[in-house]
Amino acid sequence: MDNFDISRRLAAEALGTGFLVATVVGSGIMAETLTKDVALALLCNTLPTGAILVVLISVLGPISGAHFNPAVTLVFTGKRELPVNEAALYIIAQIIGGAIGTMAAHLMFAHPLIDLSMKTRTGGAQWFAEAVAAFGLIVTILAGIRFQRTAVPWLVGLYITAAYWFTASTSFANPAVAIARSLTNTFSGIRPADLPGFILAEICGALAGMLLMNWLLGRTDAREPATVVETRS
Repeated sequence: MDNFDISRRLAAEALGTGFLVATVVGSGIMAETLTKDVALALLCNTLPTGAILVVLISVLGPISGAHFNPAVTLVFTGKRELPVNEAALYIIAQIIGGAIGTMAAHLMFAHPLIDLSMKTRTGGAQWFAEAVAAFGLIVTILAGIRFQRTAVPWLVGLYITAAYWFTASTSFANPAVAIARSLTNTFSGIRPADLPGFILAEICGALAGMLLMNWLLGRTDAREPATVVETRS
């Protein structure tokens, strides 16, 4: 990241978030077109999302860190790895990129450019699911960076693929993506009125994940576990 100026990093964040949202929304539209089976449609929505995350993190991570997510950006700001002023710009870029991603998906499928969602996603179970989804995402990212840095794209892609199915909310885990999904009245949409609960839950879950991993990954002595040492050449 040190080799790229802020304008390039912001462009990478907007581009990555845009492609992520275009994949989520576009694959949802495609799934609805091809089948009326909701479970199959969800699977058709899940696999492209996990796959595109692997690609985007791999190719854009070296430029911006591949946050594509305000909750992730807030965590790295909390860890003092990203200045507050840059974090604010990252979040703006992510939100704008996500909105453009929705519009791009709509254009590809001949839908109205913006079509506010009427899909209800609210309630305590949904909010808790979003907190769990964001919590697990941060745990995956921070532990992955610590122990398997080169595998982080795959770890995140696989985590989101799994979380689509084990969370009641289908794991938005991303405020920028949630906002973008409120602009589409298709399979992946969410009512704008339901956004505050989702976003608050996502941020709380992400911060809880950061606090846990700060403790869990903190060393109490200079020695490393024998299992870790033995796997290193």
